[in-house]
Amino acid sequence: MDKKQIHRELQFKAMRSSGAGGQHVNKVSSKVELTFNIPASEGLSEREKQRILLKLQSRLTNDGALVLQCDEARSQHRNKDLVVKRFFEMLKKAVTIPKKRKPTKPTKSSKEKRLKSKKITAEKKASRKKPDLGK
Repeated sequence: MDKKQIHRELQFKAMRSSGAGGQHVNKVSSKVELTFNIPASEGLSEREKQRILLKLQSRLTNDGALVLQCDEARSQHRNKDLVVKRFFEMLKKAVTIPKKRKPTKPTKSSKEKRLKSKKITAEKKASRKKPDLGK
């Protein structure tokens, strides 16, 4: 994954943010929309593209573009930084392959601990019963 090449392929679009904010929100285009076309990217290998398309399938458009928006800050530059940071975190998470879990057996002490707690619980419940008065 070539970060610099990917950064060059990003497309940004500024628009007016919604919500409360008075006059400021009506005249300033602080909301930033990031668009990244995954199939056309030269910064990703084919394997990485396939993995990203699979992992981020629900977030992609029909032509395989990833669209992210940010309007958290009042500044367009701050929103741009935030959306780029979020984009690269998302890509990194999608590309990494999780380690395969190796099943292990429970230790001797963990078995003893479990049985001891079962015995204590059983005794606690047995002590709640009414005594059997020799029938």
